[in-house]
Formats: sequence, structure tokens, C-alpha cells
Amino acid sequence: MNNTNNLPDLTQMMGKSKSAVVIIVAVFVLLIVSFQALYTVDEGHVGIIKRFGEATEQVNPGLHVKIPFVDRIEVLEIRTRKNVEKLNASTHEQMPVTAEVSINWTVRRDQAFELFKSYGGLSQFETRILDPKLRSAAKDALARYKAEEIIQNRSRVITQIEELLQDAMSSYPVKLDSAQLENLGLPAKYIQSIETKQTEKNLAAAEKHRLDRQQLEAQREVNTANAKRDAAKATADGKAYSIEIEAIAEAQAIRVKGVAEAESIKKKADALSQSRVLVEYVRALQWNGQMPQTIMGEGQNILWNMSSENK
Repeated sequence: MNNTNNLPDLTQMMGKSKSAVVIIVAVFVLLIVSFQALYTVDEGHVGIIKRFGEATEQVNPGLHVKIPFVDRIEVLEIRTRKNVEKLNASTHEQMPVTAEVSINWTVRRDQAFELFKSYGGLSQFETRILDPKLRSAAKDALARYKAEEIIQNRSRVITQIEELLQDAMSSYPVKLDSAQLENLGLPAKYIQSIETKQTEKNLAAAEKHRLDRQQLEAQREVNTANAKRDAAKATADGKAYSIEIEAIAEAQAIRVKGVAEAESIKKKADALSQSRVLVEYVRALQWNGQMPQTIMGEGQNILWNMSSENK
């Protein structure tokens, strides 16, 4: 009887074991629920909360809480994306051309929820809206230009693609950044004709440059000759002017001197006419100290020689 009382109470032990299992299961379920309730949205994305399949809310990057087993999270990228399309088109002169056109674009953060509700995600939007409109804009732009213009002015074609695509996508919740046009493919014969034409243009430009240079050199020689002629003429004019000035000055000096001498002679004549003594004085000044060699006699036909050699 005493041995029976010493045996462990199995019922009590089983009760404790069940309680421990319940606690463990409850903690495990709580952990699962907590794990299901928490979620994160990475930077460059937004989260769309779907409750029973219906999009109800948009959330920004960070840590968030949802209703476990009820809410589902769809993530939309709002960073710049690039779509590339290969297409076959025609130029303005109906020449076949292949090209690769691409567009950089982003979803507007404040309109990402509307895009998801309307199209169900980015891939659906690209397939149904963006890619077809990109192909259409590229083909339309290429058809407006000749093949030579497309090659020489690709930037104008790209600008045309961007303008057409902007118009087509203006009502959609996206922002278009820039387009690229690459890997243009034209018929080989046309490429060869373009190369030949360009070579001829280069040769013509080189010949024109040579002729222009010759004309420039000829004009430079003409200018040099004209400059020398003008310099010689200026020198001659300068000398002639100098001679003329000297002649005028000399003539003026002679005239002044003549006037002075005439005035002096007049004054002397006036003085001589008024004074007999002065006349004799002038004669004395002009006498050379010799006596006259001949004198006149009383008759006009008699001439006396007074030289000493006849004595």
C-alpha cells in the first residue's frame, strides 16, 4: 500500500507536459504572426497593399505593419528604367531601315498607386502601353527624314522621337527622360553610295580650299604691290612738296633781297641827288688809287694818252 503511494502521479505529469506544448505552440504561432505582420520596402521602390486582392494603399520605403494572412504587398520600382525596342521601319523615300530605339523613364512616385490599379504592375504597363507607343513614335519619326538626313542629323531624329512619345504618353503616370537611336541599318548599296558622295564632297572641298588659298596669296601680292606703289608715291609726293616749299622759300628770299637792294639803291640815289659832297665821297671810295690813263682834250677828236710808258 505504501509502495503505491510513492509512485509518481502520471496524470499530473501529462497535464504539465500538455501545458508546455501549448505554450510552445502559442509562442511559435505568435512568432509566425509577428513575422507575417512586419515587412520592409527598399529605397527606390514603393509598396502597394492588397487586401483580399484589392489595392488599398501605397506605402513608402521603410518598415511597416500589415494584417497577417490578409494583406499582401506588391513592390513597384520608381527608379529610372530603360526599355529597348528593335524595329524595322522606312525612311521618307521608302528605304528600309533597321534600328534599335530605347527610352529612359520613371514612374511618378505620387502616381504609382494609380498605375498599379490601372495596369497591375510595371511589366503589364510596358507590354501594353510603353513599348507599342515607343515603336510607333520611332517609326513615325524615321519616316519624316531621308536616309542621308538620318545619318547626318541623328540628334534631330532623336528629338523628334522624344516629342512624339511625350505627346503620346502625356496622360500616363510616368516621366520620360531621354531617347536613344542606335544600330541603324541601311542597305549596303546605299551606304556605299553615301561614302562615294562624301568622298567627292571632300575632294571638292579640298580643291575649293586650294583655289581659295591661291586667290588669297594672289590678293596678298596685289596688296603688297599696291602698298609699295602707295609708299613710292607718298615718298615722291613728299620730295616734290619739299622741293616746292624750298623753291617758294628761295623765291621769297630772292624777292625780299631784291626789294631790300632796290630800296637801298633808291636811298643811295636819293642821297646822292641831294648832296654833291656825298657824290664826291662815293667816288673817292670807288677810286682804285690810279690816275686816269687817258683824258679828253678840247676837241672831241683828241685823246691824250697819259701813261708813263710814253715818256
